[in-house]
Amino acid sequence: MSTFTSGDAAVVITRVAERHWHALEDDRVVGRGEATLRPDGRIFLSIDAWHGAVFDQLAATMLPDLPRPLYTVVDEADVDLTSHWERAGFTTRRREWEYVVPTDVARPASPGVTIEPAREAPLRELDRAIRAEVEATVGWPEMPAEVVTRPVPDPAKCTVATESGRYVGMVRVVPLRQPRIGLIAVRAEWQRRGIGRALLAHVLGALHSSGLESASAEVTEANSAAIALFEGFGARRAGSNLELVVR
Repeated sequence: MSTFTSGDAAVVITRVAERHWHALEDDRVVGRGEATLRPDGRIFLSIDAWHGAVFDQLAATMLPDLPRPLYTVVDEADVDLTSHWERAGFTTRRREWEYVVPTDVARPASPGVTIEPAREAPLRELDRAIRAEVEATVGWPEMPAEVVTRPVPDPAKCTVATESGRYVGMVRVVPLRQPRIGLIAVRAEWQRRGIGRALLAHVLGALHSSGLESASAEVTEANSAAIALFEGFGARRAGSNLELVVR
């Protein structure tokens, strides 16, 4: 617990659970902090405070109690929030572009490959194989911060590419008000054959048939191949997020 003065009243910072902190002023909650352990093992912080001084004190109380490195994600347009995290010692690790993707697109074919709904057992096998390939190369921490690496993929949200009955690629679409393309992945052996493009075209076409004019996607600034894929479908940048880190 720590205490400081914000204006005329004392603010008390209390750790109310293993990964939760509250800032109290006259028994009112004027700020909250949370540390979330993500499936890839990284800890992401969030702080919601009424005043900048409360934010700073929550950060100053939380950081010494947590193992490094620590991460957070901010909207790059939110200059005030970014500056709060920078005062706490965070620096930019990478930028992730937010794209709006039109759904009215042509559907290119990938010879020998079929696009179809996912079935649970082979989808799990594909998911394990893709995870192993990613971990052996760039590693999951290099995937977009908002990619939730769930241990069991949901077949209802996935569409797959098959060759000779074998799953070789997948795309996951999260059914929000504006559907979100959460992940496009193709096994290493089948890359550079247009399979990712065929998967994306298929799900965009399906969304268009359902009356939806656009979808959203998030692409890491350094991923030139993914940027080229989405921009090739007429996607436009609608904003950006910064992943910040303190080590």
